[in-house]
Amino acid sequence: MPDIEIDVLVVGAGAAGMTAAMAAMKGGASTLLVDKSMIGRGGATVMAQMTVAAALGEQDPDDWKKHLADTLKAGRGLCNAELASVLCQEAPDRIRELDGWNVGWARDAEGRINGVQAPGHSVRRCVYVDFLATGPAIAQTLRTQISRTKNLKRISGFSIRDLVVHEGRVVGAVGVNLDDGRTITIAAKATILAAGGLTKLFQRNSASTNMNGDAYALAMRAGAELLDMEFPQFFPIGHLAPRLVGMDPIMWDPFRYKLGGRLLNGNKEEFLEKYGLADGGVYSAPRDVTAYAIVKENEAGRGSPAGGAYLSFMHVPESQLRAAFGPAIDLLARNGIDLTKQCVEVAPIAHYHMGGIRVNDRMQSRVPGLYAAGEAVGGANGANRLSGNALPEALVFGERAGRFASSEVAGMATAWSDAAAAPVLGLIETINDRAAKASPTETCGTTKMWTELQQLMWRDVGLMRTDASLNAALRRIREMRSKDLPNISPSPGMEFNSTIEEWFELRNSLLVAEMIAAAALNRKESRGAHQRIDFPNTETDFERNQVLSMEGEQFSHRWIPVTTSVSAPQAAGAE
Repeated sequence: MPDIEIDVLVVGAGAAGMTAAMAAMKGGASTLLVDKSMIGRGGATVMAQMTVAAALGEQDPDDWKKHLADTLKAGRGLCNAELASVLCQEAPDRIRELDGWNVGWARDAEGRINGVQAPGHSVRRCVYVDFLATGPAIAQTLRTQISRTKNLKRISGFSIRDLVVHEGRVVGAVGVNLDDGRTITIAAKATILAAGGLTKLFQRNSASTNMNGDAYALAMRAGAELLDMEFPQFFPIGHLAPRLVGMDPIMWDPFRYKLGGRLLNGNKEEFLEKYGLADGGVYSAPRDVTAYAIVKENEAGRGSPAGGAYLSFMHVPESQLRAAFGPAIDLLARNGIDLTKQCVEVAPIAHYHMGGIRVNDRMQSRVPGLYAAGEAVGGANGANRLSGNALPEALVFGERAGRFASSEVAGMATAWSDAAAAPVLGLIETINDRAAKASPTETCGTTKMWTELQQLMWRDVGLMRTDASLNAALRRIREMRSKDLPNISPSPGMEFNSTIEEWFELRNSLLVAEMIAAAALNRKESRGAHQRIDFPNTETDFERNQVLSMEGEQFSHRWIPVTTSVSAPQAAGAE
């Protein structure tokens, strides 16, 4: 019998997971929220520093259709318009809900929620709490609401090893308490995957340590389809040099478009115009093309000394810098950086994933009982995410997943199958047995394998891809999956043994890495975040979405038409 029986299980407790859990409870479903980290303190939300896109219309005339048009343009022809329209229609509701919970949106002198015009947006619609603390403020506000939600069950430090599928339906999951290694079985009528993205797979990344693709791997093994996995997004101006300690590597983005920071090549020349971008010092250039331009300048020998580009604020008066950066100026000074006298070096960094689990507008996958939310979902952002869309995506899709999951399971009987859970329970026992028998002098190889995987993905499956690099990556990834990982033993012991968790994370991450490389090999063009040196043009024939599924241990792929229909506006709470 399962250790826990629940209506709705939510995996991942960032903005998407917390919002989903509250919506499920509001719908009358008993709900369990679990996270590998502490509830509300892991994942991407708490690390997000910048802005949130929503067509509030308080600064400039705006509506959701304008926001949608900007989203579709940024997505380079691959956005699922149905999902994108849901995102843009419902973002204002979620922003105003947070306002009612006193998140602290910045306001102008007239008391209106303040908005700025971020890259790719046609009007000022990107709201913020503080340019360095918007994500943490949202996470804290949601944590407070979670704590006030009666009877909502929560478990921190809990890692899902696999979903349990019985007669074609997800009926729960098997997980492990990371402190003591205790295995716990959970029977759930519906499961929502909100465990974030995969950017930890790349050597240079802005991710927290648990963003290793768990949601995608869990979904794939459960029988779901994944969409457009070839599109990790590389944030163009991640910090590169000099060394920066205690600050987010993507902190420069809001200050560049707020203050007009100048992006310069190694010759101290502005260069984005060479690539067809009318940047003009106000950072209006989309992320994908900016990242591409920085890479190409380095290839031409015009990069900065550390291999990126210069970002200069030296033309901005010190008083204006301090007014914009506030205490960040002092933190920069502790790192030996004086923006009035020196440039910093920036370069692309893995930041987000546009692909993900294929769902409908109710956030349902093709597997009954399995939903997804937030960055785990693929389709809404196409080949390139519009700046500011990540947090509203988490909030909107999280609310919908929780709402529709609770509606589906109302009156449903709990199902469970010991036989369906047996394979993952056996695998857990095998790895635990290895840890129990491991010699204290034996070297665990999980850390070494993680380093190799990150370096391989950055080198061969990163910003600039070729047939040769992708095939080389696939050969090595498949060898690591089939031969190397099965023979690695964790370090000895069960309590607080992080190498056991590393082993299972590698199991997921190697599967996801293979998906990305295989999908990138299939897309023989360059589009958005996917750049093929050997296929530099964007081709009309590839204005299609790529769907991956799994048969045994083998992937299959197919192409489907892009969804161009737009969802009709839906009243809040309607079904």
